Amino acid sequence: MSIAFDLGTKLRNTLYDRQWLASKSYPLPVICVGNLAVGGTGKTPHTEYLIDLLQAEGLHVATLSRGYKRHTKGYLKATSNSSAQQIGDEPWQLKHNHAKLTVAVDEDRCHGIEQLMQEQPRVEAIILDDAYQHRAVRAGLYILLTDYHRLYSQDMVLPAGRLRENKQGAERAQIVVVTKCPNNLTEADFDNVRASLNLLPHQQLFFSTIVYSEPQPVFKQGKPWPTLIDDSYNLLAVTGIAHPESMMEYLHTLTPQVELMSYPDHHDFTPQDLQKMQERFALLPENKLVITTQKDAARLHGMASQLNDSFKSSIYALPIRIAFLRDQQDAFNRNILAYVNQDARQ
Repeated sequence: MSIAFDLGTKLRNTLYDRQWLASKSYPLPVICVGNLAVGGTGKTPHTEYLIDLLQAEGLHVATLSRGYKRHTKGYLKATSNSSAQQIGDEPWQLKHNHAKLTVAVDEDRCHGIEQLMQEQPRVEAIILDDAYQHRAVRAGLYILLTDYHRLYSQDMVLPAGRLRENKQGAERAQIVVVTKCPNNLTEADFDNVRASLNLLPHQQLFFSTIVYSEPQPVFKQGKPWPTLIDDSYNLLAVTGIAHPESMMEYLHTLTPQVELMSYPDHHDFTPQDLQKMQERFALLPENKLVITTQKDAARLHGMASQLNDSFKSSIYALPIRIAFLRDQQDAFNRNILAYVNQDARQ
């Protein structure tokens, strides 16, 4: 099955590479953030990093994604009242964290870009979230993410592995970021990764790590996160992400009393799921809190009416951001800004 899948994706890529299938480019900077593997490489925090960088330069930025697992179809522009069920959990998170950001979803990225350009003529750059395999759009800059703990160079195509396409697809990227790196990597570790990826001369390699921020109440009735979390606290972690290991490792630095309720990536919580969460929470001793990801918080927020007040007031979302290792932040920023400034309205 993997051989058949590999041949199919290679054929598709060949058709686009030889322009037997058409790819459209656009007269403004388009940055694609994606990966070869299915889920769990950190696309959303890296997209947020780009948003912050470009907005700090005074640019009007828009993001476009398909809105994975949303309950709607076609083009939809997010508003402050949009729910995760309408636009997807990741777009909801982007809009929630960046109120002035233009956020749109459309499974047809070409149509979505054209709608954005028509409706928002002031948009100066578009970031495509998770569109690396969407070859109908020819982005100006491709940023490929790969998890340090499962490099695409050491993986296989589906279903034997987790790759959506053959690792040769990495050649389309100008920038490759190794994500979720431990902070204590040695020079030998960096060299091993570099050798494993074996990038082309024109490709640049960066390393990033996850940084956790102070948890925030998901609902208005929630109190600020306690100033000090110690061994007396009991945490119930609720996650619907591909790899909750990093989050659990961090939570165990706060208190050893951490229970995990793990669901598949982008899981649509059911009423039965919510009931089990609340029952599990009720069984915990005093000094108890619920901690979840921002993406999961987006879906829980849309189901508020099915949660009791005690549970709602105890739910906190754990924000994450990325930081570059080896003092690479300035170099990464220069690359992004150089592309945007060069490409803008050429």
